This record gives sequence, C-alpha cells and structure tokens, in this order.
Amino acid sequence: MSDCPHFNFLYERIYLTTEIFLVSFFNYDSVYFLINVYLDSSQLALKYLKDTEVNIRNVLIMTGDFNIRDSIWDSHFLYYSFYSDILFEVADSFHLELSRPTEQVHTRYLDNQQDSNSVINLMFLRVESLKHDNHTIYSDWRLTFDHAPLIINISIFEKHIQTRKLMLVKNSKEEKYFLNELIEAIKEINIENIQSKEVLKLIVQLFAIHIDRIWYKHLKIVNITKHSKEWWNKNY
Repeated sequence: MSDCPHFNFLYERIYLTTEIFLVSFFNYDSVYFLINVYLDSSQLALKYLKDTEVNIRNVLIMTGDFNIRDSIWDSHFLYYSFYSDILFEVADSFHLELSRPTEQVHTRYLDNQQDSNSVINLMFLRVESLKHDNHTIYSDWRLTFDHAPLIINISIFEKHIQTRKLMLVKNSKEEKYFLNELIEAIKEINIENIQSKEVLKLIVQLFAIHIDRIWYKHLKIVNITKHSKEWWNKNY
C-alpha cells in the first residue's frame, strides 16, 4: 500500500433500523456508504427506506437478503413481485442499479423437499461501477448456512497525494527578504553594454539563475491542507 492511500479507512457503523446496517468510509471531505439490508416477510425495512427521507449520498453498494422472489433475477421463478418495484425505486434514489452475478446460481438453499432453492440475496452497485465488475455468488462457501455469500471487489486505486510543497508564505519575513533581494538584483543588472542578442541572452540567463538562488534561499516547506492556497498568482 502506498504512503498516501486514496481512502482513509476510518469507518462508522450506523443502524437505521434493526434490519438496515450502514458502514461509512471517510475520504477527506467525502463520506461513502455500504448498506446491508435484511427484509422479513413484512418488508418493513423496504417500506422504511421508501417512505422515510434518508439523507444518504455516495452509496457504493446496497446488498442483503431482500426476501423477494422475482423472475427479474431468478430465471427459475416465473412470477413478478410488487415489492420489486419498490426495491428498484429505493435503489434508484441511491443512484444504484442491480448487479448481475458472474454466474447465475441460487443464493438460498433449503433442506426440505417442499420448498425450492431461490435467489433472494441481491447486490446493487453504483451505475459507473457496473462496467468494471460484477458480484460472484459462492454457493460452496455457505458451509452450514442456508445463504450463499455474495462477493464483490471494490477497487481502490493507488494515488499519490502530495502532502508538502515549497512556497513563500504571504506577508512572511521570508517574502519580505525575497522581495528586497529581488529588487537589488534588478538594480544590479548592467544594461549599458548590450551589443548583441547573445549578450542579452546571457544577461537574462544569469539573472534567472540569480532569481532561482534567491527563491530557494527563502522558501519554506509547508504542509498542504484542504485550506491551502498559493498566493503567488494573479488572484493576489
């Protein structure tokens, strides 16, 4: 992992209800959420998400046991559920779309002969994430459980973030010394004997070298924060 990871892995667990569990990841000023939902036969948590104004932005994933059978995600089931429309409405409010598994298999397995295996564990991803990855259902990982785990890779790209920079701080004593020496350097330029372009070019080059020396003599190393601004620009 790089010294400056793109994400700061500080997280907080939040329970909206006993059936809705959030994990938040902080990345500087932005917060990202993972939502896990359990819906029982009453679908109360789904109704809560639909009817309650929940101010949650930047949801990366919504997943869980939605307890909804529908032909949309289960080709072995021939019927449609009214609750699917509500679920898609909730997902759309978070800017999420249904993820298609890499291989369509059941997510819930029953031991009795009366009920059939089903697909009720789903995953919704951000629209821009769908083209990068899809989740995988690992039915052989469920061991003694009746639900198979859903696995998704969340790519965290390594990104170099500059944390320090060299600059002259506005109204500092270093700025004052730099400007004084700059003025003196300009005064010392000899322009009385410029007889050719080559001589002028040499004078300019020597002046630039002198300015560099003055600059590096007085600059400071400062930490970059979200409030940092460069003053050596047209805005000041």
